Amino acid sequence: MGRLRQQLDHLVGEGYAAVTVSELQAGTARAARHMVAITFDDGYVDNLEAVDELYRRGMRATWFVVSGSIGRAPAWKDPGRPPTRLLTAAELRDMASAGMEIGSHTVSHARLPDCGAAQLHAELHDSKATLEDAIGQPVKSFAYPYGLWDERCEEAVRTAGYQAACHTRTGWALHDLNPLRIRRLTVFNQDTVDTFARKIVFASHDVDWAHMVRYVARRVWQRATRGK
Repeated sequence: MGRLRQQLDHLVGEGYAAVTVSELQAGTARAARHMVAITFDDGYVDNLEAVDELYRRGMRATWFVVSGSIGRAPAWKDPGRPPTRLLTAAELRDMASAGMEIGSHTVSHARLPDCGAAQLHAELHDSKATLEDAIGQPVKSFAYPYGLWDERCEEAVRTAGYQAACHTRTGWALHDLNPLRIRRLTVFNQDTVDTFARKIVFASHDVDWAHMVRYVARRVWQRATRGK
């Protein structure tokens, strides 16, 4: 949590406004020099510490929650999964009341491209309905589990009524000009404030110093050759 505090303080110090995914997609966020949409997947209870840190700084974020495991240990099997429960409906409702966005991450954390039509429909529609019932607000955003999607999944997400959806390809969030293909950067436990800052600036995970030197050299060469 110490590194999260440092990273949030960096964003505040650099003048970033932290907005929800839906606000970013709709263009309704307040004007700021820079904007960033912070997201959390799955919805583990230890995320409540992050809620407190965000709230203290007047920042908002989006949580993509697996609706089939609300309030209990996650039902899906993944190595390295935290040994804890997911947030309860009451906790999600309190978060939404505090200005945090609650989005869907399916019912069962399914790999959507592998789902048949009936399961795909249920994963998207049932999770949305469950979360809306829990928080008493519309659920407008979605994140593809494991970052996996195809055109069939994307169309199913659209049909289910979501207005924004995130995958895990890196780059500027709205690079593809498609609200159902929002790009994201992953912040890892080992990321320092410096690597975090470089990721934000370059919208990339390739932020080691050797890569930065190559990047600068390439930009200088491009500018020099354009001038000829």
